[in-house]
This record gives sequence, C-alpha cells and structure tokens, in this order.
Amino acid sequence: MNSYQRVLNARDSKRPSGAYFINRMITKFIEFHGDRRFSDDGAIIGGIGYLNEMPVTVIAMERGTTIEERMKRNFGCPSPEGYRKALRLMKQAEKFNRPVICIINSSGAYCGIGAEERGQGLAIAENLMEMMTLKTPVVSVVTGEGGSGGALALSVADSIFMLENAVYSVISPEGCASILWKDSSKAPDAAEALKLTAKDLHKFGIVETVISEENRTNEEICDELKLKLVKEIKRLNKLDIGDLLDDRYEKFRKIGSV
Repeated sequence: MNSYQRVLNARDSKRPSGAYFINRMITKFIEFHGDRRFSDDGAIIGGIGYLNEMPVTVIAMERGTTIEERMKRNFGCPSPEGYRKALRLMKQAEKFNRPVICIINSSGAYCGIGAEERGQGLAIAENLMEMMTLKTPVVSVVTGEGGSGGALALSVADSIFMLENAVYSVISPEGCASILWKDSSKAPDAAEALKLTAKDLHKFGIVETVISEENRTNEEICDELKLKLVKEIKRLNKLDIGDLLDDRYEKFRKIGSV
C-alpha cells in the first residue's frame, strides 16, 4: 500500500473514531462539556474514566457516523472552544494526578471565520505551550488523520502511538500539491514526499509505537491498543515529574535531527 492509499484509508468513513475507542477501552466514562468561555464543541469529546482500573482523562476527536452526527460534530474539525475544553480537562488531570490520553482523528482545526474571530490560532498555541510542561503523563494516539496544527494541539505528548493506516502531517497531500505544483491531482506524489505514514514517522522517531491493522478487526486493534496504553502509562507513572518533563522536552527537540 503506497502513502496516498494510506491517506484514503485514514479518511474512510467506516473507520472508527474517538467515541468507538472510548466505549471499547474506557469504563465508567463521564463526559464533561464546555470551555467555560464560549460553548461546547462537539468535535472533541472529553471526560474521565478508568483504563484497567486506572483513572484517566480522555480527550478524543470525533467525526460522527451518520450525516446528522457528522454535521453536529463539524466533521471532526475542532473550533477554539474544543481546544480550550481539552486544555481545561488536561489542567484538571494535572491537579488530580491523572494521566491524559488523547485520540486524534481530524483533517485539521476548523478554519471558518467564527473560529478565527474566537482565536483559533491562540487556542492551538496555548495547548502547545501548556502541554509541554503539563505535570502528568500524556499519551496521544493517531487513529486516522492527524492533520496540521489541529492535530498537533493534542499531540505534545510523552509518547505518540499510531495505527498502521493512520497519517500525521503538517498539511494534506492535496494542499501540498496545490502549493508546490499548482495541481491538486499530484496529491499521490505529495503524499510520498511528506513522509506521513506511521512507518515513516516511526523511522524518524516522531512516534514510538505502531499498531498493526493488517487482517485484523477493529476490536482486535482496539484491544491491542488498550494493552499498550496500560503498559506505557504504568511506565510513565514511575518517572519523577522532572524526568518526565525533561524527556518530553528532549523528544520534541530532537525531531528533525535524523
């Protein structure tokens, strides 16, 4: 499977999104709503629950399944209030020493006029800054599309997992092709150049773990992901907070050095 085929696979409407992983992995989940400034954003589900009896905060991007739900969820493109809700829950997790799990599946942050008026860029920037020094373990999982700053705003983590057919990139292949060649039909060429597949990103040290999808059901994939999350969070919980933050800092400082 080439890079662009993986992009199309990551965008598949039948691919499970945030709510599926929460329902499959997290017990006694309680969803929280609102950013305490403007409104609640349906594109991001956030709350608390238990991962194998460990209390965790979970923040997940959700696209929806039916057309009605997709419209309600804004097709998984968060607005500023979604990122502010996420940050509110992360700071709450820090206060109560709960690990944070972020599930990413979005083509990018919503770029409408209203979102810009309400400070989309600032909301993303605040998340990047605050997550870098968040005093609790953070694990992010790219389950489908991880697009641009909209994905990065939930990806400043101690460990990043990716499903095999997920993609994670600064720009979509179509957008890249339009800029470089003024021709969006060259998207397959752009996808190869962007190195956006899980295999590429693991090679560069940007993601730590890739979950295989070949010949496996969604249930099997989710069950393996759950086991790996439990193991990783237990490892991170053993670290001194100073060491945790130093390791997180070094992880991002070394990106691009390979």
